[in-house]
Amino acid sequence: MELNFLMEVIFLFMTVLGTLGNISVSVNNMISWWRGPEKKPVHLILIHLAFTNIMILLAKGLPKTLPALGLRNFPGNIGCKIFIYLQRVARGLSICTSGLLTVVQAIIISPRTSGWRRLRPKSAWHILPFFLFFWILNALIGMNLIHSVTSTSLNISQFKSEDGHCYFMQESQKTKWIVLPLMVLRDTVFQGAMGAASGYMVLLLHKHHQHVLYLQNSKLLYRTPPELRAAQSVLLLMLCFVFFYWADCAFSLFLSLSIGEKSFMGSIQKFLALGYATFSPVVLIHRDGLLPECWHVE
Repeated sequence: MELNFLMEVIFLFMTVLGTLGNISVSVNNMISWWRGPEKKPVHLILIHLAFTNIMILLAKGLPKTLPALGLRNFPGNIGCKIFIYLQRVARGLSICTSGLLTVVQAIIISPRTSGWRRLRPKSAWHILPFFLFFWILNALIGMNLIHSVTSTSLNISQFKSEDGHCYFMQESQKTKWIVLPLMVLRDTVFQGAMGAASGYMVLLLHKHHQHVLYLQNSKLLYRTPPELRAAQSVLLLMLCFVFFYWADCAFSLFLSLSIGEKSFMGSIQKFLALGYATFSPVVLIHRDGLLPECWHVE
């Protein structure tokens, strides 16, 4: 009982910390967006990512934290459907938006002679169709949850437990073979793009580092361009994403195969599921003070 209460307090702290951090990132980028002479696509992407993180924190964190405040019967049957559905949609949006952020930043720092420069968004508004596609894609992928999730208050024994409040009902094999491949394809495509763009940025940053060493040996002064500092921050952000994503997947697989006591391991898995949404704004704030001037290449 004490362990459950402690975990509820931890989840409450993560939800509050992450929500405030993402609001700070969002507000800062909104200010930079409106004040800047040019509307920059990365500002829009970071605002969307922050909003997605807030969705994850509220949809996944609230059902786990409100019991610590005395609300033991929350969220109910309709609430379960809403919260689990939003968790699925927000998780997919986070993957898609993180992949888009990495690809766009890689294009921004690519050399002027590179063919990748032709793919650079001519306007920040060109990013909006990607957001619309992400929302439609992930909303459709999560549609099956509306019918397959219910509250524990119904107390039906054949349901599979998701957490202490909501259950998954058994789905038809046809539904599983439609939804699961779509989720795997989405994750593979966007993480593949994320990995390729990250590798490309690492290569460019390595070349830049060699150039800096040459200038230092020549006793010349050189300052790292702001767009390269922004690329370093995006890479750090993607490392944060990869760690929490794969750690979450590993613990989820372990829990699905385990037949013993799962409460403590389940709490760790829930911590990892909230980790990226909680700590990604902390990474940005600590790394570059919210990067007010670092997202544009001259």
